[in-house]
Amino acid sequence: MIVYINGTNNNHEILQVCRLFFPEREITEVSAPPDLSEITASGRVYVCLDIHTDDRFIYADVGVKTALFDEGERLCADISCLSDEEKKDELEHEAIVCMYEMIVKLTGFTPPWGILIGVRPIKLLRSLEGRHGAEEAIRLFRDYYKVSDGKINLSARTLKNESAVLAQSRSNSFSLYISIPFCPSRCKYCSFVAHSIENAGHLIPEYVNLLVKEIGITAELARRLNLRLESVYMGGGTPTTLSAEQMTAVLSEVTRRFDMTTVREFTVEAGRPDTITADKLIAMKQCGVGRISINPQTMDDDILRRIGRRHTAKDVANAYHLARSIGFSHINMDLIAGLEGDTPCGFEKTVREVVSLNPEAVTVHTLSLKRSARLSSQREDFFRGEMLSCREMTELADRELSAAGYEPYYLYRQTRTLGNLENVGWSRSGFEGVYNIFMMDETHSVLAVGAGGTTKLRQQGTNNIERITNYKFPYEYISMFDSLMEKKKGIEEFYEKFC
Repeated sequence: MIVYINGTNNNHEILQVCRLFFPEREITEVSAPPDLSEITASGRVYVCLDIHTDDRFIYADVGVKTALFDEGERLCADISCLSDEEKKDELEHEAIVCMYEMIVKLTGFTPPWGILIGVRPIKLLRSLEGRHGAEEAIRLFRDYYKVSDGKINLSARTLKNESAVLAQSRSNSFSLYISIPFCPSRCKYCSFVAHSIENAGHLIPEYVNLLVKEIGITAELARRLNLRLESVYMGGGTPTTLSAEQMTAVLSEVTRRFDMTTVREFTVEAGRPDTITADKLIAMKQCGVGRISINPQTMDDDILRRIGRRHTAKDVANAYHLARSIGFSHINMDLIAGLEGDTPCGFEKTVREVVSLNPEAVTVHTLSLKRSARLSSQREDFFRGEMLSCREMTELADRELSAAGYEPYYLYRQTRTLGNLENVGWSRSGFEGVYNIFMMDETHSVLAVGAGGTTKLRQQGTNNIERITNYKFPYEYISMFDSLMEKKKGIEEFYEKFC
């Protein structure tokens, strides 16, 4: 795909809107308009958005040409307005919408989130509602951002359900994230910084020792700054890659060093059923963990094998019942819509099987293929053929989970998701995952420990957020631990400056 942009600073937004339709294609931004005959011959897509001015008017030329659709038809439009800086912003938005609608016509695909490209649509809706009121916020989602009625309804429900959780956060609140970047094996769709134990298992003992040390240092920082801990989340990777003894060492250090009396939620993402054992679950329970996640992704054994998982649907049910027998009363289960080989019918069967287990929460992710994922490199055309099927899957999940009494409580989006869709956390009333809400809304600071963790420091009353990123890889974390602890002094400096 070739894109020519001139006369605007909104290049990133324009390129991201183009990527909604062609997430798997390389997008090349050029500095001058190319020869259109070459575009037709190559079969590539060409998008032009050229804004220019004279003494009286601002003009926008918008064009889309492709040989892939409608035998090389070129759609174009010319827009103009009086020369005024405020009017220019309006003209640029109108030009982007015009470009978007042209590509919709050419491809026959209408992104359900319209031209919205952000990760946090619920945060945007809340902001619009605060400034303009609920009715106008909905109108802007529909008319200005071109969001579909279905996604507007989903957003409004999510906003309502998460508001009660957010209202209880205080100005000095924070959450703790613990990163365990190890997995038993690498899934084909995965692009997270996670390392298979076959390759990196020998690093785990030293990693755990240093992680315990970082937890203590972070707890002392929180104590000096008079911060109030509200939620703890151990994620990965697969935290249950650790042994029961290693898990006890990490979790007990949290409960020993932090004031846990204000904690509303303590979660471990247990993850893969084939790593969940009774001794690990007992260790979690004894350390005060109240919420776990058991993640089947699908209940189809053939698809599980295809994506590189080593468990079966029966293993999922066994792990779930084992967790119940040990006393866990808040279990989330993750699913992925759009896995290779899945169908709407098959996904509906997965959702129904998971609902029949009666977990307190179900999170429905949409497959997002990053460039580093093996599946993306193996099938470059994967997105185009699966977009509408994946949309049907998420709509089925919405209907099935709503009918079973679940409500959406948090929502976020990622780049290159199939069909430009979203990830949604569903829960029964009173079982919302508060860490997920805090993290996605950027409600308060999140202090992260472990390789790949990102500390996000929020200045209350503003949108000012500063980040301190831990080294990504376990070997870096281990070899450069002392320099990382020097970096973490920035937490105290931030609070001294802004709070």
